[in-house]
Amino acid sequence: MSVKSRPRAILFDLDGTLLDTAPDLAAALNRVRAQQALPPLAFERIRPWVSHGSFALTRLGFAVAEDSAEFEALRQALLAEYHAHVADRSCLFDGMAEILLDLTRRDLRSGIVTNKPGWLTAPLLAKLGLDLQFSCVISGDTLTTRKPDPAPLLHAAQMLGVATRDCVYIGDAERDVEAGRRAGMVTLVALYGYLGDSDTPEQWGADGYLAAPSDLASWLDQS
Repeated sequence: MSVKSRPRAILFDLDGTLLDTAPDLAAALNRVRAQQALPPLAFERIRPWVSHGSFALTRLGFAVAEDSAEFEALRQALLAEYHAHVADRSCLFDGMAEILLDLTRRDLRSGIVTNKPGWLTAPLLAKLGLDLQFSCVISGDTLTTRKPDPAPLLHAAQMLGVATRDCVYIGDAERDVEAGRRAGMVTLVALYGYLGDSDTPEQWGADGYLAAPSDLASWLDQS
């Protein structure tokens, strides 16, 4: 791994990096499948797709053409079900609460940059008591572009008043690494997140890898 400068801010992706939201998203998808008289999908099948958003989950759950009105209706039903149960079982990944405290002790600023829309991000963080935890929260609809475009990360750095070279971005998808690299940030892959069997994080060009949230403390000690 390489570090461009000593970090001053840590930015997190949300689903699959900061929070384990897969149980609630999987449950929402299976509720919509039940409404369509379809059997539930195994959680292990759904989990790798959670970081890829509602379009990917709808494609996984239903054999419907993506450009059809039926597909959009099913996607909206999924989002409505999820919104109604946005934090039933979602939680910080094991060890993440301690990491957030550690960042405070190190006087490092922290923020979230996610493609999740704000109308889902805000209630999720509020229900988990995290709405005041972070110095900035950039959702998928904060700007007109989303990751892998670097604009949301650049906006976050500007809000924090920190140069991009002094920011670390952590995510569990290739687009997270691409966005971070294009923004000029140090990038780390959350290997504990929602990676699938076909994902090849070692080929994404990240600066480092975290097998567990607690690995961030060790990584920072070496930076």
